[in-house]
Amino acid sequence: MADPSSYRPRPGEIPDSPGVYRFRDEHRRVIYVGKAKSLRQRLANYFQDLANLHPRTRTMVTTAASVEWTVVSTEVEALQLEYSWIKEYDPRFNVKYRDDKSYPYLAVTMNEQFPRVQVMRGHKKKGVRYFGPYGHAWAIRDTVDLLLRVFPVRTCSAGVFKNAARTGRPCLLGYIGKCSAPCVERISPEDHRELAEEFCDFMAGRTGTYLRRLERQMADAAEDMEYERAARLRDDIGALKKAMEKSAVVLADATDADLIAVAEDELEAAVQIFHVRGGRVRGQRGWVTDKVEEITTGALVEHALQQLYGEETGDAVPKEVLVPALPDPVEPVQQWLAGRRGSGVSLRIPQRGDKKALMETVQRNAQQALVLHKTKRASDLTTRSRALEEIAEALDLDSAPLRIECYDISHLQGDDVVASMVVFEDGLARKSEYRRFQIKGFAGQDDVRSMHEVITRRFRRYLAEKEKTGEWADGPDPDAAAADGAERRADGLPLTDGQAAQDDGETLVDGPALKDDDGRPKRFAYPPQLVVVDGGQPQVAAAQRALDELGIDDIAVCGLAKRLEEVWLPGDDDPVVLPRTSEGLYLLQRVRDEAHRFAITYQRAKRAKRFRSSPLDDVPGLGETRKQALIKHFGSVKKLRSATIDQICEVPGIGRKTAETVAVALARATPAAPAVNTATGEIMDDEDGAPGTTTDAPGEPVPAGTPDERRGQER
Repeated sequence: MADPSSYRPRPGEIPDSPGVYRFRDEHRRVIYVGKAKSLRQRLANYFQDLANLHPRTRTMVTTAASVEWTVVSTEVEALQLEYSWIKEYDPRFNVKYRDDKSYPYLAVTMNEQFPRVQVMRGHKKKGVRYFGPYGHAWAIRDTVDLLLRVFPVRTCSAGVFKNAARTGRPCLLGYIGKCSAPCVERISPEDHRELAEEFCDFMAGRTGTYLRRLERQMADAAEDMEYERAARLRDDIGALKKAMEKSAVVLADATDADLIAVAEDELEAAVQIFHVRGGRVRGQRGWVTDKVEEITTGALVEHALQQLYGEETGDAVPKEVLVPALPDPVEPVQQWLAGRRGSGVSLRIPQRGDKKALMETVQRNAQQALVLHKTKRASDLTTRSRALEEIAEALDLDSAPLRIECYDISHLQGDDVVASMVVFEDGLARKSEYRRFQIKGFAGQDDVRSMHEVITRRFRRYLAEKEKTGEWADGPDPDAAAADGAERRADGLPLTDGQAAQDDGETLVDGPALKDDDGRPKRFAYPPQLVVVDGGQPQVAAAQRALDELGIDDIAVCGLAKRLEEVWLPGDDDPVVLPRTSEGLYLLQRVRDEAHRFAITYQRAKRAKRFRSSPLDDVPGLGETRKQALIKHFGSVKKLRSATIDQICEVPGIGRKTAETVAVALARATPAAPAVNTATGEIMDDEDGAPGTTTDAPGEPVPAGTPDERRGQER
């Protein structure tokens, strides 16, 4: 632990103005981000006597090794910058709300020629209207099923739509009147878009006008003795009213508001949000967070507002936001919300009436969510702690391995050899730290050699990061540095710090691709306490040898063999056998299985990309559009190869120089061997397949052999 006085700024060095500050640990990783109206006054609070600090604040300042700040003009700018940095750096000591589920929305794709109604999750897309979120996807589908009778908007996927347009026959919904069938031109694009707009208006709460219009039409039809039409309109009105009953009126004045309630104790807090539109509850969501800093209810509300509206604009930010406590100060938050909406936003605590009663309901939901979370979390924390302790005891470690890295090798009969690295921290997967590798040192199948290469590359990057931050006092091994430079040059990559990991083919997945400098999470900067390899004695020995060659002696290594689930340690002739009911064994199995899943997913993706390759891929300056134009014009690469330059020039967008380049590239390329149908022995004349493959479906070549044989060959 660091002494805060060792990195305390000198007197007068901190400006007395609004700004945002960052605390960093010894690895230069940002661990806390905060904002202040006066940076000088706020930061002075962190450097007082440790005995006077809150325990969580004390842990943060003793974990940190430096502090820096950025001055801004106003508190609103500080609020926005704080939100951006928390999203960017993911600091461990900041409050970060996490959804207990991925909430579904009802989405209308107004950015398409024929808008589609569908269930969507994840990040919002531009040009799409969203309604919700809903607690369950089935609730959306029930509502849509009722509304399609009145608003027969397209709900089919792009593939189904194109197939119907090609065959001239609509899907079942088109036949039963729940789709206007724009795919077969029963309705014009303009009329279908107007129908989608009416659907959106109804979902947005403007229901009264539309219902009154339908009732007038029903009365007119009955007066004209068009009883069948009147009956249909009557049923339509009933369907709409039934859909409206699914969300009861809670605020009589057709209010648009979001209600936020917080339930908390000393360690955790739960937040519940009710989205009220047109006086009806249109959506609900909930978050839970650890209170890793000393924080008030108003500050919890402020963080919730940042997460809720940080990516929203326009009407997604309501005119009124009701909260249990106001942030201090409240004016910058109100100004920030108004800027997101584009007009004024009322942020207040409800005092009486229906809004106060509804806030009490939201508060009860938050309290129940916190109780349920604590019930689950207590069991989960106990289990994970016991698992880590069992691993430490079985492997004779000094302490529980809070960070575990697991490596696996995957290939198909020696082709497309790749490796994966997965990371578990505190017994939980940390997907933003996952990495994947291409084996470059040799060709062919050799799991032991591959494991040695991957471990060497990963921890060479770790040593390079230590050197950059000054942690490696004696400097790196000159031989290792020379080998590192040679490897980079062999890959044709510049020798810069920002690309230190790119030469290895490592890829960041399941998280944002952050840069290596300026405090962002670095690719290989943080060492594990335990390295787990998928395999037995040979793989463990290779991993340990790689660490020994790099001079690393403070990281434990073990291997988990699949056959008997034995744990192997370097240099031991006999494995460590954990009980089948051991939580430690179960955690190691989960880590190993996750590494295997991640490796084989990458290997399959590389193999699929190789099978989809074409001789045209190597033609310089030939993009995807012109490649498709060539294939569409000639029908296949084989026919294109036999075409003359003048014939190639006939393709729109292909000039004579490009045609000559294509002809030369195809002439140099070796013609692919004919594919063979293994079921019939027939030689396939078309060149669409790849050498040594059969085709299960158009455009999906797979390795020859039965499915069972392929699974046996794939690792």
